[in-house]
Amino acid sequence: MRSDHRVSPLSPTPPAVPAPPVELCDLWHRFEGAGQSWTLRGIDLKLAPGELVGLLGPSGCGKTTLLRLIAGFEKPSRGSVHLQQGLVAGEGRWVPPERRGVGMVFQDYALFPHLSAWRNACFGLRPGQDVSRARWLLELLGLADLEQRFPHQLSGGQRQRLALARALAPAPAVVLMDEPLSNLDVEVRLRLRGELTSVLKLCGASGLIVTHDPGEALAICDRVAVMKDGRFDQCAEPRQLVQDPATPFVGRFVLQANLLPVIARSEDTLHCALGPLQADHAGQASLPPGSGSVLVDPSVISLEVDSGAEACVMGREFLGEGWQYRVQLDNQTLRLNLPLDQDHPRGTRCRLRLRPEASVVLFPERIRLRASDPCDDASSPVLQPSQPA
Repeated sequence: MRSDHRVSPLSPTPPAVPAPPVELCDLWHRFEGAGQSWTLRGIDLKLAPGELVGLLGPSGCGKTTLLRLIAGFEKPSRGSVHLQQGLVAGEGRWVPPERRGVGMVFQDYALFPHLSAWRNACFGLRPGQDVSRARWLLELLGLADLEQRFPHQLSGGQRQRLALARALAPAPAVVLMDEPLSNLDVEVRLRLRGELTSVLKLCGASGLIVTHDPGEALAICDRVAVMKDGRFDQCAEPRQLVQDPATPFVGRFVLQANLLPVIARSEDTLHCALGPLQADHAGQASLPPGSGSVLVDPSVISLEVDSGAEACVMGREFLGEGWQYRVQLDNQTLRLNLPLDQDHPRGTRCRLRLRPEASVVLFPERIRLRASDPCDDASSPVLQPSQPA
């Protein structure tokens, strides 16, 4: 009779306050000899049981370093790391990686080339530990018939599954994954990212996954922490990131949105290069005076061909269901998404406007604004964006 290692989602007596699998408190880090350059700055994060959190950000922002601190491959300069409420780093304490009970999936999988798939899967088990979980994982991940093959005899997707099975075989509470899907082709990546979340939930494991891909993070993670220069700009559920980005960087990196300067025209109207803007609803307080910027989604901008206009098409990308254009306007390159029937070659002069009732976000106040009718604003002179001091 085969053992079933799945964790039931319907536990009759769940713990009142389950221990967080990972808790990071004011975590700082810099490499020796790096001077005053911090790789991580004041990171706070508490992972809920069974939760998958994505670490999203550009190269060099500290994502992989954060994983290495949790795993025990690096030591924090300040702050502390707690696993299952136990202190493993900081405050004068240090627990080595092999005693932390954390699973790790590396970007290149780090499989042992001289070991079979079965021996790779069992590598992290202690002497005498039950191997039935490793066998169950190989069956769950579709590798049961490949146990005697070596890594070089497996496809990229099979190697990724094997690395995940090895990480989960010792039954860790937490699995750390450093871009595990980045080396796979599109079809395999899309299939495996769905399998990843299912396997983690069946095993009752929480996870942290590093990725450069906003679409991947939003699709599979319960929360996404957007990192910039060693800090969290925002850590929130995917829907909140999309609907209420905390900073212009989050909007630009996650949503690929445009950021345009604005200046106040009156108490209830602002102006940017794409037209006038008003408060999103009548009950909203008066708009703040002075300069600011608005975050504009590429889908809410319209393009009208005009040989006398200043904007110019610089290029485009085919997205399957439409085009994404790059248009030069003043000193900025804007992105806008248009349907396939709007086919404009490079060099086309055009006029850009916000679509009727388009919604944008004003920073730094994070106020939601909507496009107003340009005809209502025609009597006022066009204002130019304020220049930085």
